[in-house]
Amino acid sequence: MIKSKQIRRPKLVLVVDDQEINRDALEVILEDDYEIITAENGVEAIEAIEANASRLSIVLLDLMMPVMDGFEVLRRVTADEQLRHIPVIVLTAEKSAELRALQMGASDFITKPFDVPEIILARVGRIIELSEGRQLISAAEHDKLTLLYNRNFFFEYANRIFHYSPELRMDAIVMNIEQFHTINDVNGRDFGDDVLRVIGNEIRAFLAETEGIASRFEADRFDIYCVEQPDYAALLKRFQDKVNGISPNVSIHLRMGVKPWKEDVVPVLLFDRARAACNMVRGDYQNPLMIYSEDMRLREQMNQQLLNDLRVAAKERQLTVYYQPKYDIHCDPPRLSSAEALIRWQHPEMGMISPGDFVPLFEGNGLISIVDNFVWQEAARQIADWKQRLNFRLPVSVNLSRADVFDPTLVDRLVAIVRENGLDFEDLKLEVTESAYTEKAKDLLDVVRRLRTLGFAIEMDDFGSGYSSLNMLSDMPIDVLKMDMKFIRNIETSDTDLRLVKLILDIAKYLKLYVVAEGVETEGQLELLRDAGCDLVQGYYFSRPLPPEEFEKLILKEKEIERQ
Repeated sequence: MIKSKQIRRPKLVLVVDDQEINRDALEVILEDDYEIITAENGVEAIEAIEANASRLSIVLLDLMMPVMDGFEVLRRVTADEQLRHIPVIVLTAEKSAELRALQMGASDFITKPFDVPEIILARVGRIIELSEGRQLISAAEHDKLTLLYNRNFFFEYANRIFHYSPELRMDAIVMNIEQFHTINDVNGRDFGDDVLRVIGNEIRAFLAETEGIASRFEADRFDIYCVEQPDYAALLKRFQDKVNGISPNVSIHLRMGVKPWKEDVVPVLLFDRARAACNMVRGDYQNPLMIYSEDMRLREQMNQQLLNDLRVAAKERQLTVYYQPKYDIHCDPPRLSSAEALIRWQHPEMGMISPGDFVPLFEGNGLISIVDNFVWQEAARQIADWKQRLNFRLPVSVNLSRADVFDPTLVDRLVAIVRENGLDFEDLKLEVTESAYTEKAKDLLDVVRRLRTLGFAIEMDDFGSGYSSLNMLSDMPIDVLKMDMKFIRNIETSDTDLRLVKLILDIAKYLKLYVVAEGVETEGQLELLRDAGCDLVQGYYFSRPLPPEEFEKLILKEKEIERQ
């Protein structure tokens, strides 16, 4: 039995335009691939759409027409549950109308006159393919929770606005929810979805009042491309007030970064900078808004150059280790006891760069281990040189970053450095910041115990910066506390600060720990610390950090005192 072939009908396209020449032009372009029906105005268009709703693949809709314009047709189609699945491409010579049409639900637009038939065919085919791929065009374009655009469509439309509507000064806004994953974990995913919906609804309400488009990126990032606003603090407050009303028992905090319009900066770069601004206020609940500035742009450029140049800097020895002396103040006069190794960078283009400008950058980008390893190598070599050439043993403290502590090769590398330079383990003191003990504390303590068992002295840096409890302190395998300089700064004028310093010294004595006071700048501070029982001090009262050749003069002076 021979089966008859099923005849496939071509896809049906409705062309709506009040100008016959435009209807004819589109028919010529589309007729080889599609079945075409036409309408001359909005009223005829609605009748044709309703009559052919089950077959209609797409509508090409002129916006400026008599009787009923294209905007009203678009409004009716997108509001009708039976019709909204039909994608609409708007046709217009008015570029300013394109943004309004997209906001109302148009899937795409074609600019008059119709100069390039291939582009029209490509756009019609793409939209139909999305629509007939068993996902509605609205689902292809929009995030289902918030009804905002998804990433790809957002940037496609943002780029068109940028190119075709240059008169619009469009700013980029990136908004995030602080600790959104925690909100989900504690309150459930349904609650988190409600938060996203509320924000999406309020963003769409805001866009109904101005010109712009918006998208939900990732889990909790919202991007808004809108004409410049007079008060972004007020806009953030508007969104914050809306989420505050979701639940009286849940604290939800938003943060916002804004990159103001610049005529020659494309949307993707605007949003990169808005995102950078938003990230800068992560966790800052007092100041959750950041406007991207020229200073930030220059800082970003500098940071990127530093990231690019680090490995070359270490190889070519642009990095230099400075040493700040620590003095034993139980002696009279105080005696040079040890030193802290501090990194400096003599950049060939930027000159001397402070560690405050690059250490946090490398910590955040996972490159701090390169700096630390350089310091360990240089400090060990310098300790050995002074021991052999000057017959002076000077222990030096070096920093261990969190990235170092969780490196499985750490212990072997430090042991190798000590042995290669003929040192004793106690010659290289290891500083771990107090804040490092707060996350994955057990893993960190295990590593620190192994190092201490080998003979390394462990110093807790920045003690008193507000993280560890006394209970934690009693469990930590450390030998030395380094009191944060903020405690020392006001001890001459503040009885409270002085009593706090004495309390820390009493705790350290009870735990049999040495204490180093950082940031000592005056004789009065020195005397108060000595009377309170502090062991060692460092700070500008004795010396700023010095390059090796200058530090060597302190060693020679110390040796001269020993001979007297």
